[in-house]
Amino acid sequence: MDSFEQEGNGAALESLPPPPPVPPDVVPIKAESDAKKTVRHPMARRGVGTKGQKVTILTNHFKVSVGSTDGHFYHYSVSLSYEDGRPVDGKGVGRKVIDRVHETYKNELDGKNFAYDGEKSLFTIGPLPNNKLEFTVVLEDVAPTRNNGNASPDGLDSPNGRERKRLRRPYHSKTFKVEISYAAKIPMQAIQNALRGQESENSQEALRVLDIILRQHAAKQGCLLVRQSFFQDNQNNFTDIGGGVLGCRGFHSSFRATQGGLSLNIDVSTTMIIQPCPVVDFLLANQNARDPYSLDWNKAKRVLKNLRIKVSPSNQEYKITGLSEQLCKDQLFSMKQKNTKNENGEAETLEITIYDYFVNHRNIQLRYSADLPCINVGKPKRPTYIPIELCSLVSLQRYTKALSTFQRASLVEKSRQKPQERMNVLSNVLRTSNYGAEPMLKSCGVNINSNFTQVDGRILPAPRLRVGNGEDFFPRNGRWNFNNKMGCCNFSAPRCDPNNIARDLIRCGEMKGIRIDPPFDIFNEMNQNRRLSPVVRVEKMFEQIQSKLPAPQFLLCLLPDRKNSDLYGPWKRKNLSEYGIVTQCMAPARVNDQYLTNLLLKINAKVSKEHHSHICCFSH
Repeated sequence: MDSFEQEGNGAALESLPPPPPVPPDVVPIKAESDAKKTVRHPMARRGVGTKGQKVTILTNHFKVSVGSTDGHFYHYSVSLSYEDGRPVDGKGVGRKVIDRVHETYKNELDGKNFAYDGEKSLFTIGPLPNNKLEFTVVLEDVAPTRNNGNASPDGLDSPNGRERKRLRRPYHSKTFKVEISYAAKIPMQAIQNALRGQESENSQEALRVLDIILRQHAAKQGCLLVRQSFFQDNQNNFTDIGGGVLGCRGFHSSFRATQGGLSLNIDVSTTMIIQPCPVVDFLLANQNARDPYSLDWNKAKRVLKNLRIKVSPSNQEYKITGLSEQLCKDQLFSMKQKNTKNENGEAETLEITIYDYFVNHRNIQLRYSADLPCINVGKPKRPTYIPIELCSLVSLQRYTKALSTFQRASLVEKSRQKPQERMNVLSNVLRTSNYGAEPMLKSCGVNINSNFTQVDGRILPAPRLRVGNGEDFFPRNGRWNFNNKMGCCNFSAPRCDPNNIARDLIRCGEMKGIRIDPPFDIFNEMNQNRRLSPVVRVEKMFEQIQSKLPAPQFLLCLLPDRKNSDLYGPWKRKNLSEYGIVTQCMAPARVNDQYLTNLLLKINAKVSKEHHSHICCFSH
């Protein structure tokens, strides 16, 4: 086995038995004829489309020119480790380390600029002095969570705050070993080849290097990076979607090889982030709680884990690792007595609560933390506790948990933009990004045009739409108008009386000159059906309707929730797609004359002022 591994595949082939002899009555046939093989080409399209009205449109692509493609991108593998040899796995640390390498060893690197992906790959234009380089750098405040176990909640006992100020070398510092090894060479000519349609692995790698340069540029501007999307810490880009979560508007940016040449594609992007605020305020919003004492702390522990906080008054940044098992007024730790020593000459310790330490020893007033758990920023076996009211969440932390129905609806509504508004945003993004000042792009000779690329387009004829009752109709002005086909359905929540709403609607209609007959009947959802799935609830309701009114022309329906009811989709599909019934949904949280007037305007438009004698109201 050992000899086989050493000799490799050659030894394996030699050890195989010889092929069997060919029988005398068999004439071998070659697998491929000697005739010239047919050259196969990819199927070409028959031509461009011709249907529709021709228009000129602007795209979110910006033309890019590359000055010189004679050089090469050099790809290097990066290995980061701590002083004791442990690999570095923390996100965000790698960029700080590589930046420090560039600052400290600029001469040893021939002044080369880097494009670093934040993990294992680094790119330069032209080679570094050697194929393998090793460096050692020191970063301050890399690990702000460093602590002395239970010695002190803020880790100030050894050395204490006053002593630390006198130290020349910062107390929180880490030494890193950096190894940079040559991996590959990528010709910049591959970019031009891609533009001529000669795609290759090198083409994709060259474009990837350009995208990595964009990511590095955004990282240096303090952006949150989500693949090729970048999000700035700007309050104007934030929108509250409830539950302590913000929608954060950013932009996507990447280089693309197109038929018109190389272009920079920029588009608006949105992600969810934790609202930067005091931790307690976030938890109250996240759990929709009245006060801190009614919070579910098991749920809070899950949602807070690994989030970053700043602690007042020191303004230091930490990562949350958990919560204390006991309340702040009961959680003990061992504090060293500076002026008292035991028989062995070691400082004696005193058991004291977190609350007493901050109030009596740090002179920090705590208003409500005494009866709440503490934030743990230490390790499981060496915790460091901080009163929760001193902790605030820092900005640009992604929220990756599932959104509620209300949050999704709010995010979609608030992220909506008109074309002109989006164009203004993208133009502003390109201007503020200042790609022209990026050293690596300048070295490549990359120049980005600030104008939107103009292309020819066509407006295709709208497709025919068929509704549930078999009728066909066509859209007008880019919209499907469901006049006489789509109706108003009213799902009534248990907290409101559908009879009163029907009377108020009739009264409001009379005041506006619209005559509405009383509903044929009111269908209330049975209590036992309210725990079923939305689809089943809709089916059950239709069974009730068809038992008394087989073919309603219009349904006025009350929904239990405003805008985001789970019943809305199934109800609309049932009415529109299957039956073609006119229906409108309302959520009667605050029913007043203005609300009813707006509702009547919708109903009047949908039924085109036709009188429908069979109107039913039903309640979910």
